[in-house]
Amino acid sequence: MASLGSVRYAVAKGIDMKSIILLRGINVGGHGQLPMKELCAILESLGAQNPQTYIQSGNAVVEGGIEAEKLSDAIENFKGFRPSVLVFPVDEFTRIVAQPPLDEPVGKLVHIWFPATAFTFDQEKADSLIVKTESLHIAERAIWLHAPNGVGRSKLAANIEALAGAPCTARNMNTVRKLREMLDG
Repeated sequence: MASLGSVRYAVAKGIDMKSIILLRGINVGGHGQLPMKELCAILESLGAQNPQTYIQSGNAVVEGGIEAEKLSDAIENFKGFRPSVLVFPVDEFTRIVAQPPLDEPVGKLVHIWFPATAFTFDQEKADSLIVKTESLHIAERAIWLHAPNGVGRSKLAANIEALAGAPCTARNMNTVRKLREMLDG
């Protein structure tokens, strides 16, 4: 994730900086309700320009520097709950997702978990949960899983956060692909 210093530098120098914002656990099962129109308004109130959202699960592309903690604070003040927020500068997000490390087809069956903090993955435990049809790849800033029987049926997917020992938010490759397209728009 961008350091606070790099965000301040970009803003101070007037650098056109885009960011990907991923919110964790909003609009799920009636909890953490945050319409995307309201998210855009909150982002604009924090200085983001041209916020664009994709689907209702808390995906946004913005111009300008946004700090994750300030966005969490603003949502808590406005809506009464505090989501976990990850902010990725374009170059970092692109580097993480540029080349899927799995040979399987991409789409809704390939998911990427983005840990909120540094993590140490419990590979031994993962090996006891993975099934033969699944493929797993652990990278420095992401955990990739191809679950051809569906991520909702995967015991491994259900335990990714515990295995990483860090809060994570996941997106499927269709969503990641759309976010990358929005960066170019």
